[in-house]
Amino acid sequence: MDAPSMREPARTRPATADDWPRIRDIYAAGIEAGDATFESAPPATWDAFAATKEFVLVAEGSTDGHAADVLGWTGAARVSAREVYRGVAEHSLYVDPAAGGRGVGTLLMGALLDASRDRGIWTVQATVFPENLPSLALHRKFGFREVGRRERIALMAHGRLAGTWRDTVLLELRL
Repeated sequence: MDAPSMREPARTRPATADDWPRIRDIYAAGIEAGDATFESAPPATWDAFAATKEFVLVAEGSTDGHAADVLGWTGAARVSAREVYRGVAEHSLYVDPAAGGRGVGTLLMGALLDASRDRGIWTVQATVFPENLPSLALHRKFGFREVGRRERIALMAHGRLAGTWRDTVLLELRL
């Protein structure tokens, strides 16, 4: 029997502490995959996680016949506390692997950019491993441009690439 099909995500909304277990699990899955972040584990608590973000949004959707669930999350953080950079944010975006290829990333990116504009953010940037082709494609779909490649920027401390120096691609979008 085939797995139930996923409906398109119904909506995005601001994340709450109640969403933390799903956000944490989705983040952990991205960490485990090895091409999403240098982090080796999600923060221990919602408060620790939320304290690093200006805002966090979730995408909710459902599997046929089941209640809505968090399918992915995105958030933005200021790149600097300096006032001149108040409108520059770096973002993160993670999709539950079971919801991949169903438009969740597109929905979240659109919501992230709208929320950024609403908050007076004029530049959104991202740091992506060059091996993360789906992330690079999503960013390019929304008009992000590559502004540089940071070679051997940090040493991977976990997973299959532990002990490997990794490159990252710096992307930005002027709103």
